[in-house]
Amino acid sequence: MRVAVVDIGTNSTRLLVADVADGQVSQLERRSTVTRLGRGVDTSGQLAGEAVEEVCRTVAEYVETYEALGAERVNAIATSAVRDAANSGAFIAELRERFELDARILDGAEEAQLVYSGAFTGRPSADITLVVDIGGGSTELVVGSGSEVGFYASLQAGTVRHTERYLPTDPPDPGELDALAGDVRSLIDAELTGEAIAAAAAGIAVAGTPTSLAAIDQELDPYDPERVHGYRLPLDSIQRMCSLLSSKTLEERLQVTGLHPGRAPTIVAGVVILIQVMRAFGLKEIEVSEHDILYGAALEAAGSA
Repeated sequence: MRVAVVDIGTNSTRLLVADVADGQVSQLERRSTVTRLGRGVDTSGQLAGEAVEEVCRTVAEYVETYEALGAERVNAIATSAVRDAANSGAFIAELRERFELDARILDGAEEAQLVYSGAFTGRPSADITLVVDIGGGSTELVVGSGSEVGFYASLQAGTVRHTERYLPTDPPDPGELDALAGDVRSLIDAELTGEAIAAAAAGIAVAGTPTSLAAIDQELDPYDPERVHGYRLPLDSIQRMCSLLSSKTLEERLQVTGLHPGRAPTIVAGVVILIQVMRAFGLKEIEVSEHDILYGAALEAAGSA
């Protein structure tokens, strides 16, 4: 079955068109546009009008693309920024009115399950594994084995949210970075306390922060998803890149080979979050995956999740 997924996130709006058969996802088209829908939501509680319009312009292009490719089913999902905004209902109604797109707002449990099933698409059964998805407004931590989820947590920590909260200077100063790291670690500790199942032998990281780090580490220009997918990042390499990126101004980060310009403003917060997650779970390295929530939502659309 040919399906389309439109993922409306806090930092980016993404599209996947794929054929799904026997639990396998065969990608036909994939796009990502940094729309920053979540800008200011953490302080105002509202989706900004200009951000909504930017998302709608992107969605219009995506609808044209998946219709031309003959998608039989469309799964539109929205995550942290829409979940948190007081005017989310009006936004969802606008998508329905303008594009006949019935987007649903995922709660933390739904998002965790789709992230996990996406990450394990096409993988053999494995030891207990952590899947971490660092979004713009939240971070999903999912621990499982094979197809079974044993533990999940949705942290109110994200690249956009924590950049706005903790990194006002350019480049960020050490005190700001320490405060950001401390907040993230306290959020993780609060979720892990008393959870004996929250342990993992291996880790998989999805979404823009780890894929950017894999591209930076390999100096990829242009971006090559085949070289990013499955790439292993040692913790010490991630810490080195954190020091490098956090010492640069935004203008300087825009020149870093492998870093998409749209991710330059928020990448430092994302790397700090990833480091704190790996430390909390005792992971010395993490595998980067291109198979993320888009794949999980594609399986769901085809009735395979």
